[in-house]
Amino acid sequence: MLQLQFVNFKAGSYMVVEGKGNVDMFYIIQKGLVVCNRIGDPNSSRLGPGDFVAVVSCFANRPQIENAICATDVTAIAVRKDQYPELIAANTPVALKIIKAFANRMRKMNEMLTKATLNNVVAENPIQVFNVAQYYEKAGKMNIASYAYYQFLKTRPVGAEAEVAKRRFIALRQTTKPVFLEPTADQAREYPADTMIFSESQGGAEMYIIQTGKVEISKVVDGNEVVLAVLKQGDMFGEMALLENKPRSASAIARENCRLLVVNRANFNQMVTTQPQLIARLTTTLAERLWSMSRQLDNASLRVPMQKMLDMLCLQLEKQKLSILNGKNPMLTEFSPQDIANMCGIPHDQQPKAIYDFQQLTMLAIQNNKIFIKDCTEVFKQAAFYKKQAQEMGNR
Repeated sequence: MLQLQFVNFKAGSYMVVEGKGNVDMFYIIQKGLVVCNRIGDPNSSRLGPGDFVAVVSCFANRPQIENAICATDVTAIAVRKDQYPELIAANTPVALKIIKAFANRMRKMNEMLTKATLNNVVAENPIQVFNVAQYYEKAGKMNIASYAYYQFLKTRPVGAEAEVAKRRFIALRQTTKPVFLEPTADQAREYPADTMIFSESQGGAEMYIIQTGKVEISKVVDGNEVVLAVLKQGDMFGEMALLENKPRSASAIARENCRLLVVNRANFNQMVTTQPQLIARLTTTLAERLWSMSRQLDNASLRVPMQKMLDMLCLQLEKQKLSILNGKNPMLTEFSPQDIANMCGIPHDQQPKAIYDFQQLTMLAIQNNKIFIKDCTEVFKQAAFYKKQAQEMGNR
């Protein structure tokens, strides 16, 4: 039988501290107010009864991503991670509230990350789908461009941009093979490499689970592409549009040949009530993504492009939860310098110098266009030094 513990915190005390080690529990506030903030970030959020504290770090199994300070005396329920499946089996609304809170927070962090990386935000409207199509056509990725032009025309069939989109789609359609221009009832779909699954700002009400292959999640802002994540087998994506009934906040592109399981709203509602273990897995997936976005916000605070690339390389290793031991730990990564530069959102005109400087680091080498790390420990130490240096400069 599920037994939960009530805990009390005095006003002014810390419920959790940013950067502290992994935790195996989170809190549901029953009474009182809590203020959450991050070091170096002037913004804060206030949480009250029914809200959750430390849930991201708990499910991602990562250090705390923010401080949680009691503004008043607080009473909360402490829930261990291993109790979560039993909790949601008995109380489905709790799981839905956590998942929807994650989705809402991810959308806000997406905007923060885009603004921090590219000093701009993107309005979620059909014109952005047109901009995406033009970007990928210019980049020579015609299957992707063809798909995006089609999706734009579905919502904007008339107007100046529509006339351009019609001409370009007709011209590209002769030589391209975009897939699933219209949704199907298939619960499994196959996407060839370099085809678009959905575009940012496109409407949609499906999420996906990767059975095979890799999927790139990205945004286009002011003619620059920011790669937010590269997902692999077992990962889920597209859940924000499904949960919030809002346009897609980012594009999903098949990086390799992919086979995806499709979950629509009806399937999802059934999953919530009948498969608590799958909902627990989705919670973990969203927590991991929020942790990664938090780290990318830290990366955006670095101003030297080469330093941003080194820190982004560390982030990719952290996401894989690789154990970095003392001493030399050589390894060949799956990323090219160009991949890392794109993940940082470095403008195209600055990328050649950034990549050159990055390749001059003695702890790295390039093998078959992939980054080879000669000493992982040294890479992490150097990246930590650059971050500390940036924080000190920011505090002056």
